[in-house]
Amino acid sequence: MPRFLTASDLTDFREKLIAAATRIFAAKGRDGFTMRAVAGDLGVSAMTPYRYFRDKDEILAAVRAAAFDRFADAMEDAYAKACDAPARSDAVGDAYTRFAFREPAAYRLMFDLAQGDEANYPDLVRATERARRTMTDHVRALVAEGFLAGDPVLIGHVFWAALHGAVMLQLAGKLTDECDFKTLSRGTFHALRRGFAPDPSRD
Repeated sequence: MPRFLTASDLTDFREKLIAAATRIFAAKGRDGFTMRAVAGDLGVSAMTPYRYFRDKDEILAAVRAAAFDRFADAMEDAYAKACDAPARSDAVGDAYTRFAFREPAAYRLMFDLAQGDEANYPDLVRATERARRTMTDHVRALVAEGFLAGDPVLIGHVFWAALHGAVMLQLAGKLTDECDFKTLSRGTFHALRRGFAPDPSRD
């Protein structure tokens, strides 16, 4: 007869299972990721993961949520340590790219389009929204202090789209010495900051 699992037992094992799933996905990708592989990594029976998650998709949603939380942790920490609005913005961008290049498999999975309706996974929705806020908070400070002009939410999403595009080109091996990641990202954000700069003629 299976022993009774306390709330602490469930939480601890779910965290171990998510960590194992993260390792397997990073090593083998989506095609190599199975419930059996997760069970084997943990040294438990093939049916044990089903006591904690409904199916493979629910585990992947949990892995994605954990990745979004690590991503947000990195950017929030960078934001908190910088001294002014421009430095905070630069620090957030640097933290973003460090995370993406340190954990490329997790970064790709975070933006995976193959998973079903994300609304079915509340923790993934929460973690995604947390990360989204980090992409506008630093812009709000730039607007408030007069470095940029416009809607901070829109500007934050434009910056995010530009950085994500550059990161994905780098991860896909599509950038060359002729226009490497640093050159591309610097040029892109220089142009965007000029485009969103306050218009002196409106004063």
